[in-house]
Amino acid sequence: WGLVRARVGRCVRRMSGSNKMAVMGDGETTVKQPGALKSFLAGGAGGICLVLVGHPLDTIKVRIQTMEVVAGQKPQYSGMVDCAKQIVAKEGPTGLYKGMAAPLAGVAPMYALCFLGYGMGKKLFCDDDAFDKLKLTQIGMAGAFSSVFTTPILGPGERLKCVLQIQNNPGYTGTRYNGYKELVSGLYKEGGVRSIIRGSGATLVRDGVASFFYFSTYELLKKMWTPKGESGPSVLMTFMAGGVAGMANWAAMLPIDTVKSRFQTAPEGKYSGVLAVGREILAKDGVAGFYRGLTPVMVRAFPANAACFLGYEAAAAGLTKLGLE
Repeated sequence: WGLVRARVGRCVRRMSGSNKMAVMGDGETTVKQPGALKSFLAGGAGGICLVLVGHPLDTIKVRIQTMEVVAGQKPQYSGMVDCAKQIVAKEGPTGLYKGMAAPLAGVAPMYALCFLGYGMGKKLFCDDDAFDKLKLTQIGMAGAFSSVFTTPILGPGERLKCVLQIQNNPGYTGTRYNGYKELVSGLYKEGGVRSIIRGSGATLVRDGVASFFYFSTYELLKKMWTPKGESGPSVLMTFMAGGVAGMANWAAMLPIDTVKSRFQTAPEGKYSGVLAVGREILAKDGVAGFYRGLTPVMVRAFPANAACFLGYEAAAAGLTKLGLE
């Protein structure tokens, strides 16, 4: 309890204006962390870049994760390339962008809140020298804290996105919806608000775990790849750091994401909860079942998250030039 009070007290002091640059014992100056408004605006820009680059591969991931696999029968998709070919052949290139409206409409505020939450997490969990001495557990906890801010938007958004993405799967037997308005209305009639937000708890756990590794990996590589005497890495190294951080993010979260996607797209009442989904996957497909879709996830993770952090850093630099700290 004493530790919690000390952390909260330090957070209050920092939020009231103690975010000044500090000088280390060897004469090095620490890099000033961005303020709340800058984190919010730059995070929104980064999120838009992420969705525009990564959504087609996200569609492939969800189709592969949710396809029915029957013993002795050839699976619907042999891999991500085959899945992409089938989608384009049956639905045209726009099929890869199905369900993008919800994440794109929500991504600016969602990523803005993500980076805002990360910024607040830094104040709550990180020591003053956490980034200079790479205290990765503290940085990871700050990252995990961001999921508290994003889940209220991302939970329902993931539910809507996943349902729309799988409607053209041959094994899909549920109601087919023509757009978000019809989908929201249908889900509400099916089970009320509870149906619309189904899987939000799993989304919170997924993103908490993922964000721990996401931000700690990025800050580690950013520090490692910053030339001596510079305040940050080059554009290329920022791109690389963001891409690798995205891969670390998904490597940690994919098993939870697989359970979440299956739970969110299942007919109403099929599963009693996410644990029931996990048990079914383990019984039918073994541990490998939790990593279905790994290839498209990793192929998507690098460019999408590289674009995200590059967009974030570019926006942050632009805001600094405008005088926003």
